[in-house]
Amino acid sequence: MWVLTPAAFAGKLLSVFRQPLSSLWRSLVLLLCWLRATFWLLATKRTKQQLVLREPDETKEEEEDPPLPTIPTSVNYHFTRQCNYKCGFCFHTAKTSFVLPLEEAKRGLLLLKEAGMEKINFSGGEPFIHDRGEYLGKLVKFCKAELQLPSVSIISNGSLIRERWFQNYGEYLDILAISCDSFDEEVNVLIGRGQGKKNHVENLQKLRTWCRDYRVAFKINSVVNRFNVEEDMMEQIKALNPVRWKVFQCLLIEGENCGEDALREAERFVIGDEEFERFLERHKEVSCLVPESNQKMKDSYLILDEYMRFLNCRKGRKDPSKSILDVGVEEAIQFSGFDEKMFLKRGGKYIWSKADLKLDW
Repeated sequence: MWVLTPAAFAGKLLSVFRQPLSSLWRSLVLLLCWLRATFWLLATKRTKQQLVLREPDETKEEEEDPPLPTIPTSVNYHFTRQCNYKCGFCFHTAKTSFVLPLEEAKRGLLLLKEAGMEKINFSGGEPFIHDRGEYLGKLVKFCKAELQLPSVSIISNGSLIRERWFQNYGEYLDILAISCDSFDEEVNVLIGRGQGKKNHVENLQKLRTWCRDYRVAFKINSVVNRFNVEEDMMEQIKALNPVRWKVFQCLLIEGENCGEDALREAERFVIGDEEFERFLERHKEVSCLVPESNQKMKDSYLILDEYMRFLNCRKGRKDPSKSILDVGVEEAIQFSGFDEKMFLKRGGKYIWSKADLKLDW
């Protein structure tokens, strides 16, 4: 493509004036057309160059936007795998007896708080089995009194809790969730919650009273399985009046309750989606019911194991990250498989501080 230059322009102009007068006007017209075409081509070329230069910059800016980090708003810390029950569908079994030293556990909890944690839920195994609940109590007190977390909660089978624990640590606990899968003691024995002469249902009533007396919000967790799927629990749940009744569908996790390396064989407890929906329909008048199907449950929890490793369940098993004690929360949580959208969809964020629940004690 030719370009207008001062030399070219001078040559054209000189050639015009060397011609006879008769052809002067015709040459001037041609010169004007030449000038117009030249300037138009220059403008078009510059516009194309600007577009070519601009497009990579815009693409580069889009590619450079870093992904937002995952905030560990609500964390479930399974600090022990040991348990005194043998529930057939348990998906966090006693594969180790390891428990972190207390100060190391506190260090990890501080890291989580600094990363944005608002709620900690202690679970197991059975969390009251280690050091008769003293280890758990010290962690509960640390999280509420020192870290000042909005919510501190526990999931327990309730069999090892004593009133003295409430006297020492009840003020620091927001929610106590008790696992209860049936109000028929024979069914509890079939499931694996049998404790000899102890009655699981009677103990549940006692714990409900202690929660009221020591101002701890009371919650019930139930796993719907082959042995209780036809049970009607509506009257008993309404009488206990928990702040939430979490109803889970029995879930298989390879290496925990199914597969070659598993300590349980939960296949015989599994129910279908339609059966789970019928159970929910039967209890639809229970206002505190919070259902969780397998789809909602699998990837919507941030789970820390006894080594403070996040457990990724996306492939149907628990694949651990590196420990937050070694690499920090931000790096470890990238391997958690956590589905934040499903966490919010299933109602994972709710009023979880007893100060905000405004309960009639």
